[in-house]
Amino acid sequence: MAGENDVVRRRDGRVIGLISAAHFVSHFYILLLPPIFGLVKDEYGVSYTAIGLALTAFNVVSAALQTPAGFLVDRVGPRTILTGGLLLGAIAIAVAALVPGYWVLVLAFAVLGLANTAYHPCDYAILSATIDGKRIGKAFSIHTFAGYLGSGVAPPIILLCAATWGWRSAFLLASAMGIVVALLLITQGSVLMRPAAPKARQEAAPAGPEGWRLLFSAPILRNLMFFALLAMANGGLQNFSVVALGSLHGTPASAANFALSGFLLLSAVGVLVGGIIADRTSRHERVAALCFAATSTMVVLIGWVDLNSILLIAVMSIGGLLNGIIQPSRDMMVRAVTPAGAYGKVFGFVSTGFNIGGMVSPLLYGWLMDRGEPRLIFVLVCGFILLSLFTVITRPRPAPVVARPVAAE
Repeated sequence: MAGENDVVRRRDGRVIGLISAAHFVSHFYILLLPPIFGLVKDEYGVSYTAIGLALTAFNVVSAALQTPAGFLVDRVGPRTILTGGLLLGAIAIAVAALVPGYWVLVLAFAVLGLANTAYHPCDYAILSATIDGKRIGKAFSIHTFAGYLGSGVAPPIILLCAATWGWRSAFLLASAMGIVVALLLITQGSVLMRPAAPKARQEAAPAGPEGWRLLFSAPILRNLMFFALLAMANGGLQNFSVVALGSLHGTPASAANFALSGFLLLSAVGVLVGGIIADRTSRHERVAALCFAATSTMVVLIGWVDLNSILLIAVMSIGGLLNGIIQPSRDMMVRAVTPAGAYGKVFGFVSTGFNIGGMVSPLLYGWLMDRGEPRLIFVLVCGFILLSLFTVITRPRPAPVVARPVAAE
């Protein structure tokens, strides 16, 4: 029995490692362009708004096609789609680096948005179907941590490459990264599983009209709203807290940036802590509710009180830790209302909440800054957190979902 457990543990470790590597790449790609906005803008002689259009194209394509990608994952199998997504993204980035032209850049990022639709449906389908139930919370947390890590290391790596060899070299490095992970999935991916054989998959996974009815059921729509509200709240803190604090309290940019770094770093640590908690309780809504309540207090504090630099960094870091702890419970709440064999479409659908928040929140918060209302940014962030809390505390407690046996791809 001990030997069998060791085999399962090693298999789980390999699965988590491969899927986390893919998630690392996906977040690295999301932060590929922002650090070098100025360099790309100057080379093509366009405005910041024009360069921002590339990111808009990325988010619009991702939002529009992620749910269809989820249906495809449940039908074809996640390993194939994930490998294809990695290769497609790598090709798109390589084209942007090697073929000059502003519209080539925009088109490449639209294709990168298409490739991005593979990650969440495939990652969660594989993890949910293969990882031992006793470790699924930790698996989700490591997967999310890998994404945070990709976001965290992307700016310095991209800036270093751009300063040394030019921004196109940074794109080519990112492209090579995606190809390497795709090759790992091709050569080492036999450990990955897909949701059952074709006949069993048809019985387990709602498809066609039935699949869409599942997605538009109250529990799934509640989770879509939950993801969108989280994205709106985090977007305000991550993208506008530095300028808002400077305008509101005269906080030096260096102190505000250190506080934001503390928020992001402790969020990554919190994800790992949250994974341990998620495996030790089935009351994930309580974990999320307590963290939301404390995080909203943090937002009110920094928005209404002129804290000195040390206190600001401490308060935002604690808020980041709590924000990270929520993430594995968030994923477990989605898994709890998802039928076996439908993980791809459900996680693909609810993950469009990230894209919805990513498209709406910059415009909303930017408009408030342009109107000279920095405090309203913190008011809205707090409001989105409290609305997220409401979706959690009013959530009916679902019956546990038992995953069916799966077959190796």
